[in-house]
Amino acid sequence: MNTVAEPNYDLLAQQLNEIQATTMAKVGEQDANYIRRVIVMQRILEWSGRILLVLGFVSPWLWLVGVLALATAKILDNMEIGHNVMHGQYDWMNDKHINSKAYEWDIACDGKSWNRVHNFEHHTYTNIIGKDRDFGYGLLRLSNDFRWRVKNLWQFFTYLNLSVLFQWGVSYHELAAERVFFGKKKDNRDYKVPHSELKTRFFSKGARQLIKDYLIFPLLAGPFFLWVLIGNLIANLLRNLWTSTIIFCGHFTGDVKTFSEKECENETKGQWYYRQALGSSNIKGSNWFHVLTGHLSFQIEHHLFPDMPAKRYREIAPKVQQVFLEHGIQYNTGSFLKQYSSVVKRILRYSLP
Repeated sequence: MNTVAEPNYDLLAQQLNEIQATTMAKVGEQDANYIRRVIVMQRILEWSGRILLVLGFVSPWLWLVGVLALATAKILDNMEIGHNVMHGQYDWMNDKHINSKAYEWDIACDGKSWNRVHNFEHHTYTNIIGKDRDFGYGLLRLSNDFRWRVKNLWQFFTYLNLSVLFQWGVSYHELAAERVFFGKKKDNRDYKVPHSELKTRFFSKGARQLIKDYLIFPLLAGPFFLWVLIGNLIANLLRNLWTSTIIFCGHFTGDVKTFSEKECENETKGQWYYRQALGSSNIKGSNWFHVLTGHLSFQIEHHLFPDMPAKRYREIAPKVQQVFLEHGIQYNTGSFLKQYSSVVKRILRYSLP
């Protein structure tokens, strides 16, 4: 399958299943209180940021703090709250707001569309070429599994554009799988949601985001319309750059492996775990860093146990690493600088034939 020696799959599954069961047995009020505290903090940051944007006329420093506060609120909403809640990590709380069916995040991508495609497709078929469209997002050539094309010569600039517009890229990506806007429809695809509904979700959610950030809040600011408009624009840009960078560091470092559909046929649970291990990367950092990444700095653990409350990844990471060591599986982790430079090198490497 690759250059790494294959482990005892049955034993690997047994050990990782045990880590999951032991950890999930401890999930309870502590986890519920944690996510509620994060939500309160996110709301405080958001409204503090919006107020400070209006007060920018008093001092540019207040405006700058407002931009940073609003950007941080958007990052928390996207990463630690939205992403994890919509993965079903807190469905056990039976909270009518904090659950995967009801939560809607503050980005252009419709939550239901993301849930339908990402949760099933990416997490089931991680890094299987032809099945997992998240590998390169259909824009970037990141392995020799894809034929080189002239457009790949400038794919680093494509990556930069994707990062700047990441929320819109995610929104469109969820519809691209169904070839909603153009392209020949696949005869063997089971279209569970009508294309008309997908288009409605795409345009209505995108319009809502544009109107909220670039019309309603700026208008409410009256004579400080431009202060708020520009502040919202920069906050969204910072959120887009942060989320795209963290996601790329978790999925596209130089050591990440890819798989063919054939070699993943009749896959056992142990083999599925193995594929997740080789298709993911972690990032070292402080506690606050992990919170701001939505704990996707523990991408390995997230791919192994996507419905486990993300804060628990810090707790189980040493145990997972020890299991990998016993089986001779690489535990791909490193500093932010190391992992990000590895991503950039991969993008540049495969931009050439």
